[in-house]
Amino acid sequence: MIFLKERMKQYIYQDSTIAFVTAAAQTCLLLEKINDHDREEWREQMMRLLPVLYLRARLLEEAQMMTEDEPQRFVTEEDYNFVLAGVRGFLGQDDAYLDVFVDQGIYTDEVQTAYISEGLADIYQELKDLAAAFQTGEEAVMNDAVVLCRQAFFDHWGRKVLAVLRALHEISDTSYQ
Repeated sequence: MIFLKERMKQYIYQDSTIAFVTAAAQTCLLLEKINDHDREEWREQMMRLLPVLYLRARLLEEAQMMTEDEPQRFVTEEDYNFVLAGVRGFLGQDDAYLDVFVDQGIYTDEVQTAYISEGLADIYQELKDLAAAFQTGEEAVMNDAVVLCRQAFFDHWGRKVLAVLRALHEISDTSYQ
């Protein structure tokens, strides 16, 4: 048992985990404070953060859950909708983009309309739960939050980061043309 606790502490306090949690917290803050930025400044910051977030998540090592309890979820429906509405309102008509439907890793010819706001709200939900778990200071909760967030990254939100980044890239500022 002592060995497992030491491994857990090493995992949650190692540089790669701290760097990931930091990137997650920065992303959450940028989404929560969207109205503190002008559109291009926000877009540029998001386009810089998303690749860092993706890379930091890829670099996380696999670890074991420390508890058998159902993990606490911190993000409420109101929190999710606040981010969704904030991004949707901020981007307006640029919120929508066309995406190729992917089912279990298989691309199809089906194209669908996707929304940057929905992708970012989904990502936010995963990241904010992680950040809030770290704020508890309970190491087992922190460990399990990283393990679950890492798994969710590979299951779904990693693809959303890439899709949203591509869509944000397409929203061009006339000064870049």
